[in-house]
Amino acid sequence: MFGSITFRKVCCQHIQWWVLLKAKLEKEGLFAIERKRFLPAVPNDIALVASVESAAYADFVKIAQARWPFVQITVYDTLVQGENAPEAIVRAVQKANSNSELPDVIVVTRGGGSADDLAAFNDERVVRALAASRVPTLVAIGHEVDESLAELVADRRASTPSNAAELLLPDKRHELEVVRAMKRNIAHLAASFTALEHSTLRMQQQRLIRAAQAITQTQRMLLAQQRRLLQSYNPTNVLTRGYAIVRSGDKVIKTTTAAQKAGDFVVQFKDGSVHVTIDK
Repeated sequence: MFGSITFRKVCCQHIQWWVLLKAKLEKEGLFAIERKRFLPAVPNDIALVASVESAAYADFVKIAQARWPFVQITVYDTLVQGENAPEAIVRAVQKANSNSELPDVIVVTRGGGSADDLAAFNDERVVRALAASRVPTLVAIGHEVDESLAELVADRRASTPSNAAELLLPDKRHELEVVRAMKRNIAHLAASFTALEHSTLRMQQQRLIRAAQAITQTQRMLLAQQRRLLQSYNPTNVLTRGYAIVRSGDKVIKTTTAAQKAGDFVVQFKDGSVHVTIDK
């Protein structure tokens, strides 16, 4: 009976301490929605703060490699429970933030456990280290009943280590299917565009052929008109109607005065010419 009362008293004290610390940090704005950052769409480098001997570490790495094997995971092995765990977690988070090339995201994870097992994730030092992180943070603790202060301060919370990998990384099989679908769409669009261009070219070709035919026909008609006009002006055609052409050398004699001055000339008929000398 005495032990039961003592246990309840300790639990009440722990809850009271947790509520007071939460209120204090909340008043400072550490849990505010507006200070939370978006996680990277597809991270290339993940800093994983976890115990390499834990199932949480194994689950996260397994799911991450299966979903997106191209990601680089830098592991910061640390204690996740016990008296020295808070300080170890803080050092790991700070080390990940001190690299010359920062990771895209910091994942802090562990499996589930009792309230005492998860005490490190309610430690004020851990909460402040996560709040001060230069890169987005994701905290994944394998329990759903209670929410730790570390989860509240993180930019994103995951329900389990496996869920953390699913939130962070795309599924390569799904992405490959998306790429295949895009290739099919591009091929379909290219085929449609090509068919449309071929149809347009055929229409243009037909228009050009019709225009060329119309121009040719018009020019032929004009040529025929010019030919008929030239034939009407041809002196030979005039001679067939009974006319004659009078020439003196290279000059055409058009008047009697010009004929008298010439003295003699040539008269050309349809079937030949005669030489004429003027007597009077």
